[in-house]
Amino acid sequence: MSRAIRSLSLAAALVAAGAASGCAPAGDRGPTITVTTNILGDVAAQLAGDEAEVTVLMKPNADPHSFEISAQEAARLADSDLLVSNGLGLEENVEQHLETAAGSGAPRFVAGEHITPLAFSADGATGDDPHFWTDPERMASVVSALGDTLAELPGVDAAAIDGNVDAYLDDLEALDDEMTAAFEGIPESNRALVTNHHVFGYLADRYGFETVGAVIPSGTTLASPSAADLDSLASAIESTGVPAIFAESSQPDRLVQVLADEAGVDVDVVELFSESLTGPEGPAPTYLDMMRVNSDRIAQGLNR
Repeated sequence: MSRAIRSLSLAAALVAAGAASGCAPAGDRGPTITVTTNILGDVAAQLAGDEAEVTVLMKPNADPHSFEISAQEAARLADSDLLVSNGLGLEENVEQHLETAAGSGAPRFVAGEHITPLAFSADGATGDDPHFWTDPERMASVVSALGDTLAELPGVDAAAIDGNVDAYLDDLEALDDEMTAAFEGIPESNRALVTNHHVFGYLADRYGFETVGAVIPSGTTLASPSAADLDSLASAIESTGVPAIFAESSQPDRLVQVLADEAGVDVDVVELFSESLTGPEGPAPTYLDMMRVNSDRIAQGLNR
């Protein structure tokens, strides 16, 4: 467990510095890696260690579906030794800039290409669910593939990268065990998730939950629910009797509160950190922290 503690401390320090200034600490730290989301930025910083400079584009507490970058940041993408993104349609306002930079020769690592995605459908549209990080096992697949890519960058110590990858995979295995234990006590009748939008499909798939529905019936927070959507979901909540619904921290919970009122039942609204890390002062400054906090809150919310 000592390696896990060191992992958390290092990741928090690196990502906090990167998010605050738009880049990792100054200095000659080898290859430059630019990462779109702060979740992947935390993971990339942990794997790179002292072997590369990691820049994170997405600020803490932001929404990956809607965050944007400046013209200056977009222009610098082509100078990166590696661009790391989630893919699967997540970074909707940044993808065009990544494609432009890749066209100018910047190498890309797209995390979604290294997992088997779940299918997602809403409002007649289908696609791949981009929220794979809610499943530590799928995140482990991304970590292994990203580690291989980082080890091939010129000027890095491949053995150091491999050691960081092995330590982080151990952390993910421990996280998976902790989440399994946290969810074991939830009654079968309560193992249902209602959220801001469809973000926990992978978690539900791995740990045996049912996704009852989402306030925003889409894979992106840019969509809006209709009155009919809210009525339908309120009926589902009443029929299943779920004791809690969950609101994403990067989105206002007004609609979730409205839904709770519409359902006319005693439903708690619990805040989760599912799509963005917090700053270092918050409860979810790293990916591992975020998953542990969410697991505890889901277990407490549904174990009633």
